[in-house]
Amino acid sequence: MRLLLLSDTHLPKRAKALPPQLLDDLPRADVVVHAGDWVDTATLDLLEARVQRLIGVYGNNDGPELRARLPEVAYAELDGVRLGVVHETGPAQGRERRCAERFPELDVLVFGHSHIPWDSLADGRLRLLNPGSPTDRRRQPYCTYMTAEVRGGRLTAVDLHRLPRAT
Repeated sequence: MRLLLLSDTHLPKRAKALPPQLLDDLPRADVVVHAGDWVDTATLDLLEARVQRLIGVYGNNDGPELRARLPEVAYAELDGVRLGVVHETGPAQGRERRCAERFPELDVLVFGHSHIPWDSLADGRLRLLNPGSPTDRRRQPYCTYMTAEVRGGRLTAVDLHRLPRAT
């Protein structure tokens, strides 16, 4: 099972559209995970129309329309992998401990908010992933998203994809 992970799209404030490379990658994903800060409902509508399965949450910049359609925290079991999605996890310092305590039942937690890619292991069991942002790199050298594979009840082949700089 192939996953595509993204967050913090901030459309149309940070960009007018999702990058072509990401749009081209969508059909190859069995599950697309969006960790919040969509900003517009059009992006949610686009992903719902284009992907096999979408798991998403709202973020701190998402208004009432998105909050009515999305949860604050989402959970799914994907071929034996217990996945959670939340927008915010707080400061980087202490993140692993806080997340391991808050989500003891999960194998993987996807989060956003910082626009900073993150891949770590909390408490020797919980994989924490932040795909960054495909539209707003902030202080990062590139806009990014992630892909991963789920095989045999395990998350494998986590890849960070750097997007070309807009010209």
